[in-house]
Amino acid sequence: MAPAVPTTMDRPHFIGIGGAGMSGIAKILAQRGAAVAGSDAKESATAEALRALGATVHIGHAAGHLAEDATCVVVSSAIRADNPELAAAAERGIPVVHRSDALARLMDGLRPIAVAGTHGKTTTTSMLAVSLDALGLAPSYAIGGDLDAPGSNALHGSGEIFVAEADESDRSFHKYAPEVAIILNVELDHHANYASMDEIYESFDTFVGRIRPGGTLVVSADQAGARELTERIAGRYDIEVVTYGSAEDADVRVLKVNPRGLTSEVTVLLNGKMLTFTVSVPGSHYAHNAVAALAAGVALGIPAHNLASALGKYTGVKRRLQLKGEANGVQVIDSYAHHPTEMTADLEAIRGAAAGSRILVVFQPHLFSRTQELGTEMGRALALADASVVLDIYPAREDPVPGITSELIIDAARTAGADVRSEHDMAAIPDVIAGMTRPGDLVLTMGAGDVTDLGPKILARLES
Repeated sequence: MAPAVPTTMDRPHFIGIGGAGMSGIAKILAQRGAAVAGSDAKESATAEALRALGATVHIGHAAGHLAEDATCVVVSSAIRADNPELAAAAERGIPVVHRSDALARLMDGLRPIAVAGTHGKTTTTSMLAVSLDALGLAPSYAIGGDLDAPGSNALHGSGEIFVAEADESDRSFHKYAPEVAIILNVELDHHANYASMDEIYESFDTFVGRIRPGGTLVVSADQAGARELTERIAGRYDIEVVTYGSAEDADVRVLKVNPRGLTSEVTVLLNGKMLTFTVSVPGSHYAHNAVAALAAGVALGIPAHNLASALGKYTGVKRRLQLKGEANGVQVIDSYAHHPTEMTADLEAIRGAAAGSRILVVFQPHLFSRTQELGTEMGRALALADASVVLDIYPAREDPVPGITSELIIDAARTAGADVRSEHDMAAIPDVIAGMTRPGDLVLTMGAGDVTDLGPKILARLES
């Protein structure tokens, strides 16, 4: 039996309830019996899913949406100080709770696994949630994306394990106290919050220090930043450190990743024994995510061979190389990749899984600050495609930065020898792609913004 809803959260109001992280917490609270309410900027499938769970969801932000009996207001770092509902909470003395604090409270009394890293968190968290569920362990989970199965980003389970995506972007992962933590990689990102790699290392060090005494850290042995972090924390905490990867000194060593079309067969050496299993997503990047999930489950005491078999039940996360459909011999796949490492990993995975196909990318940069710092690397990543169309920057929570545009990426891509063009009108993309494609091509819509909406429109245009 999961812990009861804290009294201060039995009638919560979420500002931005439709967001990936916010909606997950709201769903779990609703499933635990809380009277959930909130607001979001626009209607969405997520809003409807919340209403189906009994939540009240308002569209638009207004002080009047905050109920008289609200016990707290839940916000994320994206909510601005001038939000009218936040101002109303301050006037009425209603406690304001950050999303990370709310999630931490939901984990109280359970055995949390927290998945951190600059990228790969959603996939790895999802792999754990699906495999643990397949083993009948009924985990609770909160993920930054919707699973293909069972089709949600969050669930209140009856078991004792809680799997959570731990977001480093605003240091909110410092609020959690996991029994097992995974760190997939440590790279410079989130430039509005971190000025240097030293700040990144300090932040991840703090996260490691939050692991419960006697708990376990699962960390990459391959990625340079993760190895540096492992050296920095060596011997400083009362935890077991388990490394994984292709490196010869990895505790859980990846011996081989064999591509099988859009799936991968993975062979690992674990506790002196070889273990082979299949993951239903392509590419070495995702295979290593699965090995991290395997190591974390074993740290919880789950037999490795059972967990390896259960990992085969994972079929993907929406927006993580998700096949949207096929029209006139052209496949359209959606990718959430927005950091150069993610972009490179997804393009290499698709190249390996679709040998002989031309790969055409529609890329939408995410955030002015990220483009300013990593635009050159993004352009180099696009050189792995046969041709690319680059949209304007999706600002999300940021204001424009003078002189920072998509042209930074396009110039870098052309310098790297890429065939790339710009397009400022998103509505024109279906026609643009229709004019570029031929049967056998693969189109990848890529980015963390609303570029995801283009897949169905491109398919409809190709069919016309």
